Amino acid sequence: MLEVSLLAIRDVSYLFCRTAECSVVYFSADGLILTKEQIRVPVYQKEPNDESVLVCYCFYHGPAAIRAELSATGRSTVIEEINRGIQAGQCACEIRNPQGTCCLGNLSVLVKQS
Repeated sequence: MLEVSLLAIRDVSYLFCRTAECSVVYFSADGLILTKEQIRVPVYQKEPNDESVLVCYCFYHGPAAIRAELSATGRSTVIEEINRGIQAGQCACEIRNPQGTCCLGNLSVLVKQS
């Protein structure tokens, strides 16, 4: 996920900042800060109004496709599709999602708000 050399990363715990108005994506207790400009992919929590940003980084779902499905069919199947992927062992949120956790909460909110 990082656009910086791994030599710059220290062996400490990092926290994720989900505040859209803040450019910091990761920070550590000892002061290391990584901003959205240092991340290889757009981060949904930092760009919540960008229709092209991914919400699900494992199965490549974004707001535009979800809203298009809702508009065309009146419902979204994205949650069911991702749950099938999880059951099949295809989920890798800890690695692929910048927040380091499952995207289902973000997707549920997006579907409800759309």
